[in-house]
Amino acid sequence: MSAPCEPRATAPASAPPPPVPTAPSAPGTTPAPAARRPALDWRIRFAGLSLIWGFSFLLIKVGTEGYAPFQVTFGRLLAGTAVLVAAMAMRRERLPRSARTWGHLTVAALLLNALPFSLFSYAELTIPSTLAGICNATSPLWGMALSVVALSEDRPTRRRVAGLGVGFLGVLTVLGAWQGFSGLDLPGTGMALLASLCYPVGWIYVRRTLAGTGSSTLALTGSQLCLATLQLAVVTPLFTTAPASFPLLPTLSVIALGALGTGLAVLLQYGLVQEVGPTTAQMVTYFIPVIATAAGVALLGERLSWNTPVGALVVLAGAALTQSRPLRTTAPARAPGQNPSPPDADPARLSRS
Repeated sequence: MSAPCEPRATAPASAPPPPVPTAPSAPGTTPAPAARRPALDWRIRFAGLSLIWGFSFLLIKVGTEGYAPFQVTFGRLLAGTAVLVAAMAMRRERLPRSARTWGHLTVAALLLNALPFSLFSYAELTIPSTLAGICNATSPLWGMALSVVALSEDRPTRRRVAGLGVGFLGVLTVLGAWQGFSGLDLPGTGMALLASLCYPVGWIYVRRTLAGTGSSTLALTGSQLCLATLQLAVVTPLFTTAPASFPLLPTLSVIALGALGTGLAVLLQYGLVQEVGPTTAQMVTYFIPVIATAAGVALLGERLSWNTPVGALVVLAGAALTQSRPLRTTAPARAPGQNPSPPDADPARLSRS
């Protein structure tokens, strides 16, 4: 839901590529200290990230039972920003200094945070959290479709085009197209699909405008969330009235949604991409709709017809195909002593809820 989400050029909404290996220290010099090993195994953190993002849609649903959608989004961003600001302070990260960078971050904040988070909140007023979670899984499909026209260096292969077709067939299955979309709330579903479209649009924008800024991914992400929070601070009073009460369960849901689903999740994703690379880290995308569906059915009593889980599996299969890369049979030759290239690190391929 990050994604919000996602890691091509380093995107501020997600984690950076692994560091490029450095040459061995010269004789007589003190080698750099090794990176501290995380206390938790990456598999545990991967499972935690999957659960956090999978439960985000349930938390949105519960939050909207006590607050207006814009209020849910504002509370979510406020809590998430607080977590990232604390992390930035602990690591002594510096904010970007360029006015141009802040301008692009403002647009990224709208496309990757303020707009999709608000759309999902409005969508879940009328659709189940399970359907919202499945709609979120279509982000790689939208990204594949957009890359055909927006990213000339990322032309699709036959396998990825086939994945696009399979994925949208799965979407039609989830929506029950053969029944004329009977019983489906079209506005709510449309908003959820539009929210999932916002992510690849934002990723493409970030890739084109924020590469090589000199700031760390954490600093860019924290700055982006600050700007998104300011955007909602302006919008929310214009379209909502102050809540008359603060019901406990919706309030806790909004705080957890922000602190865990938007704040902690970004830090977990950041660490996973650095440790195991984006290819493994991006696999969390395929667990999110499964967990969202299980949570909605088990805890909220949401009902499923057969086409919802079947269509979701087809969507995930299509999304997996669109993310596939051809295997290299031989490694490119390099000069003696030359460091190998870092693995492909594409933050735009890590979806966020």
